[in-house]
Amino acid sequence: MTLNRGLAAVLALAAMGVPVWAHHSFAAEYDAKQPITIKGTVTKVEWTNPHARFYVDSTDAAGKTVNWNFELASPNVLVRSGWKRNSLKEGDKVTVEGSRAKDGSMMANARAVTLADGKRVFAGSSGGDGGGAPAAGAAAQPATGKQ
Repeated sequence: MTLNRGLAAVLALAAMGVPVWAHHSFAAEYDAKQPITIKGTVTKVEWTNPHARFYVDSTDAAGKTVNWNFELASPNVLVRSGWKRNSLKEGDKVTVEGSRAKDGSMMANARAVTLADGKRVFAGSSGGDGGGAPAAGAAAQPATGKQ
């Protein structure tokens, strides 16, 4: 019986460590010196740990549609900031400000998301401009999910 408890404890500790191994720092993946602003249409939302993600179709300079992958804070941080699971939905028109991935891929850490109605919401960024606070003079507002 002691062996079973010991094995269960080891397995529980190992399972808790998996998200930590998968997690990364802002500086490891994103470059705060490469700010981007992307306007487009939400194509997918993933409400998962350790970071929520959403994807946006946008048109590049050549007129080609590209799909951007944006990282947000964890769902817990987003909820505490006023977000709900349905705050972003497929088909929503958005403008996203963030920091581009160091590898140049179509991936970025979102700093602020402006919804179609003009409401700007805190994205819970883990880096860039002081942890995702809105730009000077712009008040963060909770995401209500209403469009």
